[in-house]
Amino acid sequence: MSEKPNFPHNTYRGYLRHDFQIGHNPVTIVEPKNPVQGRRWLWRAEFFDAFPEFDLEMLKRGWWLGYMNVGNTFGCPAAMTRFDVFYKELTEKYGFHKKPVLEGLSRGGLYVYNWAAKHTDSVGLIYADNPVCDFKSWPAGRGNGPGSQADWEELLKCYGFKSEQEALAWPANPVDNIAPIVRAGIPLVHVYGDADEVVPWDENTQILAERVQALGSEIKLYLKPGCHHHPHGPSNPAELADWILEYALD
Repeated sequence: MSEKPNFPHNTYRGYLRHDFQIGHNPVTIVEPKNPVQGRRWLWRAEFFDAFPEFDLEMLKRGWWLGYMNVGNTFGCPAAMTRFDVFYKELTEKYGFHKKPVLEGLSRGGLYVYNWAAKHTDSVGLIYADNPVCDFKSWPAGRGNGPGSQADWEELLKCYGFKSEQEALAWPANPVDNIAPIVRAGIPLVHVYGDADEVVPWDENTQILAERVQALGSEIKLYLKPGCHHHPHGPSNPAELADWILEYALD
């Protein structure tokens, strides 16, 4: 089926917005004014409407915007199962493109990489922005950053870890589990600030990029010199959109 979403709607920054639920999870779909063929879409994993300039650029270019709120769950397995349901609903019931572009801001990096690693045939591209690529860096704070004790304790619960030691030995952080994504040829692009004080880039983006390159592939990096964790988003959303439209898998 490829019916058009027809739920109670409102507006989002000048675009038609559809809000509904899948199970207990709120879902938001934003409709472009001039949709491109094939119902291409940008899947924002976390923080809907935070630093939205890139999302608005993609809407302007005819891409739909999708978001499912699974709470502050750090890309844990239960959240990824709910993502599966969301993906199936949009692609099978509403005819959305089978390979969305995944967008992960900050802790959203855990969501997009964890889901992509298990669904490599269902991803068109990953765009990550100052992303968490290793939860030992954030929220655990086992590197140079301060971490977040409250978020770390919540992460342990969400993943069902019995101890901190079990969590710190977890072998499936994005930096550890990038090989299936690289083997699938999924294009990767990161925007990052080299003065990020919350999610240090050298513990996250840099390690992931080095491992991508060690596997014989490439990652596109947009450096924002001197920038901190906030604000998110590329300095030039149009330039990033151009790159994504050129390289996203069809």
